[in-house]
Amino acid sequence: MRRLATALLGAGLLLPAAAMAECSRISHAGTPYTVCTATRDGPELRLWLNAPDGTPWGDFARLDAALRAEGLRLGFAMNGGMYHPDRRPVGHYAEDGATAGRLVLSEGPGNFGMLPNGVFCIGTQGFAVIESRQFAEQAPDCHHATQSGPLLLIDGALHPRFIPGSSARLIRNGVGVSPDGTTAWLAISERGVNFHDFATLFRDLYGARDALYLDGNVSRLHAPELGRSDRGRAMGPILGTVMPVQ
Repeated sequence: MRRLATALLGAGLLLPAAAMAECSRISHAGTPYTVCTATRDGPELRLWLNAPDGTPWGDFARLDAALRAEGLRLGFAMNGGMYHPDRRPVGHYAEDGATAGRLVLSEGPGNFGMLPNGVFCIGTQGFAVIESRQFAEQAPDCHHATQSGPLLLIDGALHPRFIPGSSARLIRNGVGVSPDGTTAWLAISERGVNFHDFATLFRDLYGARDALYLDGNVSRLHAPELGRSDRGRAMGPILGTVMPVQ
């Protein structure tokens, strides 16, 4: 963790508190959401899975405490993709350039296997959501990456299996990116929402052309500026920003 702090400071990636990526409460199509915005030039957006002892971080509080011991803190964060019962990521995962898990390209059960699915990539040039088979053919340089599914938006189009008015409504979270890759929007619904309406949030309110579903039902958010840090079952990957302690 100390190496992380040194690298961030050396790269000038830890910005003053005033530059903190903000979270806000909004409403879309009758459903309330909290949306947190990360920018390429703002506080670092990254993924975490395991603590130095090899066990998954599991919750926001444990990760935040470890960062604070190094003079940092967790900015906003949410669960960063689907995971197995032992909290190993389902599919491809990369953290600080090191990869874990295999890229899953076959159709399968559950939301993850509802093709097309995709990979959220954080690289030096910004953010991208990439369809998994395209990622397999020519993977970009991702410092951090998480595979999940289904894709919510595919080059501006909704996933072909989404049904308007579907009664399958859950608390859901996901990520969309701006067409130029400089901005990522991490959203969580505050009550149950179907896939169709969730996807239109990124398309209609933020102009995203590509967006990825991260998970549902287990979705949780850490947003200190809103006085919120959700608790619940232990998580696998955590996606969030790193901030200096104020």
